[in-house]
Amino acid sequence: MELDLNIFSALLVPAGIAPDKDFFQSGRLIYIDSPEAELRAKIRYTMGQEIEFVPENEEDVSRLIKHWRAELAPEIGEEQENDVNFSEDDLQDLSSDAPVIRLVNHLFERVLDLNASDIHFEPEEHSFNVRCRVDGIMQQIETLPVRAQLPVTSRLKLMAKLDIGEKRLPQDGRIDYSLGQKKIDMRVSTLPGVHGESVVLRILDRSDIQVKLEQLGMPPQVLDNWQKLIKQPHGMILVTGPTGSGKTTTLYATLEKISTKQQKMITVEDPVEYQLDGITQIQVNSKIGLSFASGLRSIVRQDPDVIMIGEIRDHETAAIAIESALTGHLVFSTLHTNDAAGSISRLQDMGVEPYLISSSLLAIQAQRLVRKICPSCGGKHTMTEIETKLLELQPEEVFLVHRGEGCNQCAGTGYRGRIGLYELLIISDEIRYLINTGADANVIRKKAVEQGMLTLRQDALNKLTHGLTTVEEVVRVTKAV
Repeated sequence: MELDLNIFSALLVPAGIAPDKDFFQSGRLIYIDSPEAELRAKIRYTMGQEIEFVPENEEDVSRLIKHWRAELAPEIGEEQENDVNFSEDDLQDLSSDAPVIRLVNHLFERVLDLNASDIHFEPEEHSFNVRCRVDGIMQQIETLPVRAQLPVTSRLKLMAKLDIGEKRLPQDGRIDYSLGQKKIDMRVSTLPGVHGESVVLRILDRSDIQVKLEQLGMPPQVLDNWQKLIKQPHGMILVTGPTGSGKTTTLYATLEKISTKQQKMITVEDPVEYQLDGITQIQVNSKIGLSFASGLRSIVRQDPDVIMIGEIRDHETAAIAIESALTGHLVFSTLHTNDAAGSISRLQDMGVEPYLISSSLLAIQAQRLVRKICPSCGGKHTMTEIETKLLELQPEEVFLVHRGEGCNQCAGTGYRGRIGLYELLIISDEIRYLINTGADANVIRKKAVEQGMLTLRQDALNKLTHGLTTVEEVVRVTKAV
């Protein structure tokens, strides 16, 4: 086994861990404070073998860490602390250096192993932090030396075909990365900061897109109504929620469900996250004037049956979408609102007339994502008094809830994967009347509940009673709705 010194420095040194002098034969790591289970699992994964953790005194660990730091220094180079005098050719050489390539590849593999959705490279005054978002929650995975910031950032920009020498302006790009049989797309965004450029990568796994509607976690009543709605010949259906609430996944699963060779389906997206067979997909490009509105105008002339708009952002896009829905097309799109009823007010704020909204809209689905309890370490417990108050329940409404204890399968978090919460508002005749008369969102929401709409909070409580998530997740995700 060959020990990668860059990986060692990033993973072990900050945790006060060092290999003994015969590490290659013994596989022994010595430490001051016993590493947590998650860190032990991370080290074993990185080293690719079973590791023996041995407690030693602080002086021995400090001495060994200094030794391995000295071994590492020539790899990245102390002279890279200050990047003021580096030319573009110098940066190109740094980013192509073998240790830097190995380090970046290791970080990619690490976050992919965690099923992360985003990687954040964040420079600070005394460190270069790498964090990732797993199941919607940020977590620290590595703390690199400050001197690693410039070569790692340059490597990422080189892979994304960005201008390495431009560090004053934000840039956007894309990386295609292969891990075994997996093909990964990464959307790259750079942002200049006080201590250097922050780089964020959004991970899009091409092999992980075959999600069926039935697998999203919709309650039976919602799923049944949704499947009826998406078979309508015309009208508009909206999916709403904050960024990262699974709206795109729902729409892709919906398009897959209704896609047939007898229909023409076109999407306009920013960006096209996954490529779908049998569907024409358009990428928004503001640099050449291809916006949602201009793309949508062209789509209508292509004789589509089904149109999917990545997001309704302005009056022009909303007006064309509604006109398309009224002229015989089935239109899907998204909005950023807290709940389903709030989408009607949002459209009105964009300048859309109430009568156009009521006559074109079929339904609005609000959604969120909550983390699922790890099936390997989940257990039941009686709801505490604090949990009861957080859920605003009466003492007689208390029930058994579940919680993950933390294990190797979930990296000690107690959670693994996510499941959706759904609130489907179907536009009935009564709700159409309320829209036309200018009723506010609260009145429309109350009427929808009277007609049987399951709210996000109610769906969350149902999933809590079935042991799918925790009280903390329900409160975190639904406290604002």
